[in-house]
Amino acid sequence: MTPLRILHSEAATSFGGQEQYILRMMMAMRERGHHLEAVCQPHAKLAQRLRDEGFTVHTTYMDGPANFIKGVIKIRQILKKGRFDVLNTHSRRDTILAGCAARLAGTPLIVRTRHLAKKVGSLLSYTIIPHRVTAASEFVRNHLISRGVRPEHVATLYPAVDLHAVPEQSTLRQELHLAQNDIVVGCVAVMRAQKGHRDLVDAMEPLIKERPNVHLVFVGGGSPVFEEVQAYVTEKGLGKRVHLLGARQDVPNLLAGFDIFALATREEASGTVFIEAGAAALPVVGTKVDGVPEMVRDGINGFLVPLDDRAAFTAALKQLIDDPALRRTMGQAGLMFCRVERRFSAESMAEHAENNYVRWLKERKA
Repeated sequence: MTPLRILHSEAATSFGGQEQYILRMMMAMRERGHHLEAVCQPHAKLAQRLRDEGFTVHTTYMDGPANFIKGVIKIRQILKKGRFDVLNTHSRRDTILAGCAARLAGTPLIVRTRHLAKKVGSLLSYTIIPHRVTAASEFVRNHLISRGVRPEHVATLYPAVDLHAVPEQSTLRQELHLAQNDIVVGCVAVMRAQKGHRDLVDAMEPLIKERPNVHLVFVGGGSPVFEEVQAYVTEKGLGKRVHLLGARQDVPNLLAGFDIFALATREEASGTVFIEAGAAALPVVGTKVDGVPEMVRDGINGFLVPLDDRAAFTAALKQLIDDPALRRTMGQAGLMFCRVERRFSAESMAEHAENNYVRWLKERKA
């Protein structure tokens, strides 16, 4: 097929899961022979990360009416000069700004990617400005359809998960002075209220008090929730058994030191961390919310429990803590689903994105 020329836009200036998605997508699509560029705000962390990988990155400020007009003019010129086939936007602000520029430039295909599980307000950036939409999970796709996006105009495109090789040994137990027969329930998630860290502490509390060899480990930073959870753990007298490690760069090493992965998230568009955990051969326990059921095979590689059902969460954890054979069986099932089947690989994501672009371009021409 003829290589596509694709421009991605992003208004956010921080670097989180959404920006990681764009980086992985652009690298994987480049591997397939397509030409990729991006437009970001000048101070965006994504801009530098993309430049470090050899991409051309255009910058324009996207805040305020004056910057909106300047941005539309600049991006329209970029699109026309670069003769781009596709503009793929990722946030509301850049969808409106870059999308208007693409409409003026006559760009053949404008795609909006929806990354979040939150309810959609205005449909302006989903039905009027873009031609088509991709969603991070079937849950998100179904929500967009319920709000008025035409079913044939929105496709599910699961984000890729960067699956590192599983280390033969982890340094976690040595770092925390834990014995080999200690049971470690681990959670990897940025410290935000909707991630449910306090809910997980509550679910683990009776198990920690009943079993002297059970520990809970939190990996992830983020003020002020980190400090709030730390104070909550101290208040409950669990400081010696609940360990808060903060943000770490050695997550594969830490996952290899867990026996069970748990996340009591209250909101999750997809929940790719469950895939990372499954790929590390860990049984998982999570909440049955939003896109999480698409990431976990309930009863096969882990357990999903209703939101705010603390007793059910505790019971699921207890079953895994007390049954080493079940942990191994579910861990192996997770390994097959999350790693061997490769449905969450960068190659799979890029292939599906390419298919969507090509199909939609043909529909637009027709």
